Order: sequence, then structure tokens, then C-alpha cells
Amino acid sequence: MSDTSEGAAPLPQPGREPSLDEQIAAYQREFHDLDPQVEKVVSALGRLNRRMNVAYGRQVAELGISNTEWEVLKTLVVSGAPYRLGPGELAKRLGLTPAAMTHRIDRMANEGLVTRDRDENNRVRVIVELTDEGRAKWLEAMRRASAFEEDLLQDLSGEERGVLGEVLIRLLRRVEDAQPDAGGRLEDLDADET
Repeated sequence: MSDTSEGAAPLPQPGREPSLDEQIAAYQREFHDLDPQVEKVVSALGRLNRRMNVAYGRQVAELGISNTEWEVLKTLVVSGAPYRLGPGELAKRLGLTPAAMTHRIDRMANEGLVTRDRDENNRVRVIVELTDEGRAKWLEAMRRASAFEEDLLQDLSGEERGVLGEVLIRLLRRVEDAQPDAGGRLEDLDADET
């Protein structure tokens, strides 16, 4: 049942996510110092991020890979040719523990997406390298993501896209400056690569 008393915002219906306006109204009922403009921006960004992650997850699942495997493929591609990194560096860049990274690499090697070999110059060090199959999966995922992203931004002009991109980068920089470890668990993963 909705609250219809004078001045009160209606309560969201059970079983559905409240609209942003309903959510902000609920927050304001409980926290009177809330700036609704700020909350609308951060709540919209949070919802957009969640929904985009679901869409990307569905796309990579259709390719037979998981979001976590996609992240490894992406990290290897971003590292540049020959698309090779040690497991410790991969773990650091992805904000994972070395044990979690080892499990992920094992699975991906079994699927033919990466290889894992000893470094010729340091037999103790392991190198993870992207395979042709892994690169092909990455490229197809990028094609699908690109089409999704173009559709997402279709109502924005080139100028609006540019302005939005710059504004989002400013917000990202502020978070990165205030929370330098927000991208992953960086400080406690500085152990030597094995």
C-alpha cells in the first residue's frame, strides 16, 4: 500500500525496484540533509553501471566466457603485444588475490584462452599469454560491446558525448585521487610474481 499522506512521496510497489525519484524521496525521509541533485547523479550512475554489467555479462556468456575471463583477456590485450603478463601482475591489475588468479588462469588455460609457461629467462617465473582463440573471443566481445554502446549513446550528439565523457573522467579522477586503491587491492598484492 502506498503512503498517500499529504507531502509524502508514495512508497515503491513491492517486488520492483523504486524509480530514482522514489529512491531519493525515501532517502530524504530518513536523511534530511541529502542533496537530491547529487543523489540523482550518483544513483543514476550506479544503476547504469549495474545494468551495463548485466548486458556485457550476457554478451560474453553467449561467447562461452564469463565476465571474469573477459577481464583477464582485456587485461592481456591492454598490456600490448605479445599480450603476456605474469600471474602476480594480472592479479594486481584485476584486484585479485594470487590464489584467485591461479584458479582463473587454470580454467582459462583448460579452455584454450591463454597459455601458461615458464619464463625462458627466469625458470621460476610463470608467464600467461593470450592465445589466438582468446584474442578471437576478445575481438568478438568488443564487436558486440561496441554495438551495444553505440545503441546506448544514440540519442546523444557528438558534442554531448564529448561533454559527458569529460565530466565522467573528472568524477573518476576525483574518486581515484580520494581512493587510490578503489580499482583493486593494490597495496597487499605487491608480492613478487611467481
